[in-house]
Amino acid sequence: MKNKDDEVGMGLYKVMLVDDEEEVRQAIEKRINWEEIGFEVVAGAENGEDALEKAEIFVPDVIMTDIHMPFIDGLTFAKMIKKSQPATKIVIFSGYDEFEYAKEAIRLEAEEYILKPIDSEELKKVFLRIKERLDDEIDKRRNEERLRKYYEDSLPLLKEQLLIGILEGRINKSSIEEYSTEYGLSMESPFYAVAVMEPAGSDRNKNSQVISVSLKQLAEENLPEYMNCRVINYLGSIIVIALLNKTDEHGHFLGVIYRICKLASRMLDAAVSAGVSRVAGNITDISIAYKEAQDALSYRVMLEDNQAIYIKDVEPEINDTRGLDESYIERIIKSIKIGSREELEEAIGELISFVIKSAPKLANLRIYLIHLYINLVKLASSYELEASQLSTIERDILEEIYAINSPDEMREWIDNICMQIRGYIRKERLDSTKLMVEKAREYIKDNFSNPDVSVDTLCNYLGVSPTYFSSIFKKDTGVSFVTYLTNVRMEEAVRLIESTAEKSYVIAEMVGYEDPNYFSYVFKKAYGISPSKYRNRQDNNI
Repeated sequence: MKNKDDEVGMGLYKVMLVDDEEEVRQAIEKRINWEEIGFEVVAGAENGEDALEKAEIFVPDVIMTDIHMPFIDGLTFAKMIKKSQPATKIVIFSGYDEFEYAKEAIRLEAEEYILKPIDSEELKKVFLRIKERLDDEIDKRRNEERLRKYYEDSLPLLKEQLLIGILEGRINKSSIEEYSTEYGLSMESPFYAVAVMEPAGSDRNKNSQVISVSLKQLAEENLPEYMNCRVINYLGSIIVIALLNKTDEHGHFLGVIYRICKLASRMLDAAVSAGVSRVAGNITDISIAYKEAQDALSYRVMLEDNQAIYIKDVEPEINDTRGLDESYIERIIKSIKIGSREELEEAIGELISFVIKSAPKLANLRIYLIHLYINLVKLASSYELEASQLSTIERDILEEIYAINSPDEMREWIDNICMQIRGYIRKERLDSTKLMVEKAREYIKDNFSNPDVSVDTLCNYLGVSPTYFSSIFKKDTGVSFVTYLTNVRMEEAVRLIESTAEKSYVIAEMVGYEDPNYFSYVFKKAYGISPSKYRNRQDNNI
């Protein structure tokens, strides 16, 4: 609900009265206190023609018109107003209570249809309803404008977030195109390059925010107009993304970044260096270029300040910038753990084929093998294999790798290591399995007299899942846990029957059966006769 101050701030809604009788217009105007309900009568007209002219001048929020007027009747006038000023509210009044008029008024989207003579209370209610609708429309319009302004104010931040997402490789190509169009940030170009500029550590710590902002401004001011660039301040670094039309423009870009570094030294009194990437041919490769620029900048410790360091000058270009495809290593490790020997050999063969196909330089080939070696050692360590157990791996790894001179030697080296680890894992797993089954046997031997013994209590004791245990136990013993427990109980029952004079129900309890009848049933199923007959037969044999 709005108070009076809100209404004044919003202003009074304008009303125009249209009727060919002046007395009627005056009577309507005087009948209610318009200002009190948020309106003011700004004009009156005696016919449709006059009303059209005045509507153009006053642009009323509400027009109250009679149907029957000379020149242009009220319904025709309402059609014309709705066409030129569709937001205007129409109130039609007439002395004729005819259904056809009401239907036409509804079709024209008239707010109200009132019959003469007009009651002041009814008229007041009509305009209060109209005011509520007008207030809602204005609130909605203002909210839309507020949202639009908020969106426009947020555009710089949204553009910056888009650029960060591109740099970090978090956005796919179709999304980049969609957001670029939406934000009005063109990123389409045949080629790209990235530069990362940072002040030296000591200068950066002085007043990092001020220096970063000043460096960004300096970069924006000194990038030539012909060079299409995007500049952002990200994590204290100034990132420049160049959109290049030709690969030849990369040299110009490198020179511009170099000059900006020199300017920063003079104008900001700060030692600023930059790392510059190679040319990227796809917008999704900007993330790779960003990483290259960061890597180039890391060489600043070896060079003078205020330099633009080109990654190609400090690092050789390799054919596959992604390095060793992890999927080949993952398959080898999986085959070592659970695959057959043939599957492991196939996985190793695929890795060798990949390495040969990618034709890396010798330095990169050695990096590939070291990377594989590290992953294999991690696998061995996860099974708690001691280094002393891995005699092949224990030797100087770099010496071994540097001695490899052919794909066959590489294959033999990898095969030896993988097969050795595979053998240890299987032996460790076999030893572990045997130990678990042995513990299970001991547990059953010590606890068979407990009627609550079950596969769940045993697995809680061993710290393994019932499904895994049941599978391993049956594979080792040839019978299920329940059958094994029953056999142990029956063997003990026979021993007690043969060596003691205890009653069957006592023996039943001693071997873990609370129900003597069930004990007799299990015993008879195992030996073909009941416990009592078994004892009698033993006595007779004696």
